Amino acid sequence: MLILPSQQTTTSMSAHLAQTMTLLGLTLGELQQKIDSELASNPALELMEERTCPMCQRPLPPRGPCPICSQPASSESQDPIVFISPREDFYTGSASSTGEVPEEPFVSESVDLPSYVLRQAAADLPTEDRVVAAYILTHLDEDGFLTTTALEVARYHHRLPSEITALIEKLKRYDPVGVCSANPIEAMLAQVEVLSEIMNVPAYTREVVSKYLHQMSQHHYSEIAHALMTSSQQIKKVAAFISENLNPFPARAHWGDVRSPNNNDSEVFHQPDILIYHHNENPANPLVVEIILPIRGTLRVNPLFKSSLKQMEPNKTEEWRSDIEKANLLIKCLQQRSNALKLLLEKLVVLQKDYILQGDLEMKPLTRAKIATMLDMHESTISRAVSSKTVQLPNKKIVPLAIFFDRSLSHRTLIKQIIEDEDHPLSDSEIQQLLKEQGIEIARRTVAKYRSMEGILPGNLRQSKNR
Repeated sequence: MLILPSQQTTTSMSAHLAQTMTLLGLTLGELQQKIDSELASNPALELMEERTCPMCQRPLPPRGPCPICSQPASSESQDPIVFISPREDFYTGSASSTGEVPEEPFVSESVDLPSYVLRQAAADLPTEDRVVAAYILTHLDEDGFLTTTALEVARYHHRLPSEITALIEKLKRYDPVGVCSANPIEAMLAQVEVLSEIMNVPAYTREVVSKYLHQMSQHHYSEIAHALMTSSQQIKKVAAFISENLNPFPARAHWGDVRSPNNNDSEVFHQPDILIYHHNENPANPLVVEIILPIRGTLRVNPLFKSSLKQMEPNKTEEWRSDIEKANLLIKCLQQRSNALKLLLEKLVVLQKDYILQGDLEMKPLTRAKIATMLDMHESTISRAVSSKTVQLPNKKIVPLAIFFDRSLSHRTLIKQIIEDEDHPLSDSEIQQLLKEQGIEIARRTVAKYRSMEGILPGNLRQSKNR
């Protein structure tokens, strides 16, 4: 008899922990859907229309953050101001001081590569080909290459291999051009075909890409010229064209223009889950961190529902009691979610302040395990808190929260900067040596990996700025 309460308590704690962890992993939009679903299905849960601060419970103004929680502790304090904000209408930090809401709050929903390509192709494809195209696009690796074959797709969908091959050729022409290729050479040839329709492609480009890339990387222009019965000058023109226009890894190039792989204008993210800006938009002031809670009003257990429990028929009592328990659990778990995010952001903003204010080069190496130890949390809790969430920085750029744990970002940025400033195309070994001189010890293959992640060609395929 004494064991039962203990079992009930353990079950209740397990349910509380499980739901808290589930809510912690949800994005802003997903959390909104969860709350709406609970409000629609649970009569014991009620949303009070009055707008109150989730932290201090004071009434909030019609627009803008809590006038108490959004203020610094003192006029001299430079500690970040971190608070939960029940925003329903999204606007930037500057809008909070003016009361104006921009016409277009942020940007559209984020899109993965298969969806991005399929959206372009769907209108051009017959209905029966769209399902097959979607299947093909789900078999792309991180470089945009196919991990399956036309024959395997044909067998799966009971189609002719020639039909699948034709469909793959169509998909290669969508942005990023060369996606769905089997290898870098095939991708570059696809890019040549598309570019030939809008610009002059030097003679022998296709031949060089198909057979002589290795020799070209060694600058054996005379050897290639002899094999193709042309001049070395012509081969140099081909080399310059390849360096300027082709990317061997379609998915790592910037989507939108194969000739501008490092243009970041079309980075697409959904509405941010967290806003970071300067207090009163003054760079001399401390940083403000708003963690968005997507409800306008206050959740509570319906008092009328609760008081009516005693008057219910016995066969209904258990069901009503269950509804009340579920409502209480959701409210408590939402509070736990907010508290966990607040603790995480208070620490993250201090540790990565230089990155927030000055950019990618200032990112400090940080792991989820390290910050979990600092906060006395489990690493899986940090991972859930970070998962799929986005942050708007003071410069209004929206980035994944996970970027705060990207240990390679500062190195990749520095490599990109070195290449932008190079007088002649530097090899990965030369870049490695320049990094070493700056106190950064990484392997040559790591330099090559980071360079590829930025969509930058090897030094032997980049055009010299002195050309």
